[in-house]
Amino acid sequence: MARPRLTAEQLRSHRWFGVDNLRSFGHKSRTKQMGFDAEDYAGKPVIGIVNTWSDINPCHTHFRERAEDVKRGVYQAGGFPLELPAMSLSEPFQKPTTMLYRNMLAMETEELLRSYPIDGCVLMGGCDKTVPGLIMGAASVDVPSIFLPAGPMLKGRWKGTTLGSGSDTWKYWAQRRAGIIGEREWGEIEDGIARSPGHCMTMGTASTMTAAAEAMGLTLTGGSSVPAAFSNHPQLAVATGRRIVDLVWEDVKPSELLTREAFENAVAVVMAMGGSTNAVIHLIAMAGRAGVELPLETFDELARAVPVLANIRPSGEHLMEDFHDAGGLRGLMAELGELLHRDTTTVNGRSLGEDLDGAEIHDDDVIRRRDNPLSAEGGLAVLRGTLAPDGCVIKTTAASPHLLRHEGRAIVFDDYDDMDARIDSEDLDVDENSVLILRGAGPLGGPGMPEWGMLPIPKKLLQRGVTDMVRISDARMSGTSYGTCVLHVAPESFAGGPLALVRDGDVVELDVAERRLDLHVEPEELERRRTEWKPPEPTYTRGYGKLFGKHITQADKGCDFDFLEGSGGAPEPAIH
Repeated sequence: MARPRLTAEQLRSHRWFGVDNLRSFGHKSRTKQMGFDAEDYAGKPVIGIVNTWSDINPCHTHFRERAEDVKRGVYQAGGFPLELPAMSLSEPFQKPTTMLYRNMLAMETEELLRSYPIDGCVLMGGCDKTVPGLIMGAASVDVPSIFLPAGPMLKGRWKGTTLGSGSDTWKYWAQRRAGIIGEREWGEIEDGIARSPGHCMTMGTASTMTAAAEAMGLTLTGGSSVPAAFSNHPQLAVATGRRIVDLVWEDVKPSELLTREAFENAVAVVMAMGGSTNAVIHLIAMAGRAGVELPLETFDELARAVPVLANIRPSGEHLMEDFHDAGGLRGLMAELGELLHRDTTTVNGRSLGEDLDGAEIHDDDVIRRRDNPLSAEGGLAVLRGTLAPDGCVIKTTAASPHLLRHEGRAIVFDDYDDMDARIDSEDLDVDENSVLILRGAGPLGGPGMPEWGMLPIPKKLLQRGVTDMVRISDARMSGTSYGTCVLHVAPESFAGGPLALVRDGDVVELDVAERRLDLHVEPEELERRRTEWKPPEPTYTRGYGKLFGKHITQADKGCDFDFLEGSGGAPEPAIH
């Protein structure tokens, strides 16, 4: 049955443009000041294009052009597009971490959409934290929304070798530290690893989160894997612009799409893709904005049920360009079959199952069949224990199998600077069985929970051929990273979690099969250490950083602000 459509008088923008009063005169006269007239906007949906382009975001360098493509689609469908620049979270450049500013982008997006005469929006993102930040903001204000992914960059090349962003950076940096390659080779890799616009083409956080957005029904089907440099990408942008106009007339809001089942679909897709551990934090935060409870246990339950089908680095061999050519997310989701809720609604105006009708896999090495998975279980595991009472995560498909059950003595670094100063020292009392621990790197300690969780292997061990060790921290790590890295330990050390009490030589036990992470120290001794522990001073004493420090939640709660969970809660602005 056809969905009832709004009338022009029911549009949110009607309160700005459609009434006859002094304020409306100001709105309309100032619109004319910009070169528009009533024919442009009268009785038409006003579409906000939230664009995270900037000169310092290499993932989004093409967004200037794509915004114009979106406008073209909006005009074609009879809407009135307005581009709204928003904070650009550039993963390679922003310090101490873009995660510190994800919530700032979410707040900015929410207030942009609430305070202006916007009937619906296109969210333009891709670089890691832009995806959850934009979606969190749109979910909170709950106006019709559609997400346009930036798309992955093209494959890198060096001396006939295919390079993957992030993953090969860590690989060849370790080789340079070990003396295997020199400055000349390192410079050649630098020249060849990032050859086009777009986000990381490995299964990093960007590709993970854009896939999750599509799985939740917020992106046009098949859109999440289209490479930024392909001609299909501007076509996707135009189609997105056309579709948002219909979403406004049909009054399809994020609250209708972002259901418990939609989030479970996103988690299942993250598992099947061998996705980034960062997805755990971001999906919990997005679910919180939608009023959906998404505990860590959901991730672990689905990880046990969903196989890894995407053979993409760092867990596998290929890159996102290959994944797109092999059938993309439509092909993978179709192969997942009954493991997904196929009756969820998508921005395409159909159920997910209808969107997947006719989907094919063209290369079943890149997208594996369920009877030949890359891994029988999803790529993530959630652990608890005396070292992580509120949970932590590990990317099992990027870890060394022989280390998934391990016991060793701790080598503790109090913060990143301590680790950086001592990790390559010949005096460091470390061997391949040691457990490297970094603290002071969580939401409060970092601050902002930087991607420091892939601690480097000590140089003297690299030179002996050691390539992996158990590493534990309250930090995150890039989705392009790999190794036996336990992350997101909660509560973090800065907040007085057990990680703050570990000392050199303590025995730490990791048992992924049993989902355990334990510190083997007697409770009486831990209590004695706790009485000696002094809380660190807050990092920031002013501004956004101070707000962040007062209100940020821990990793198991999504690292959102404690006052921003749930949609709505703020009234429509009075227009006086």
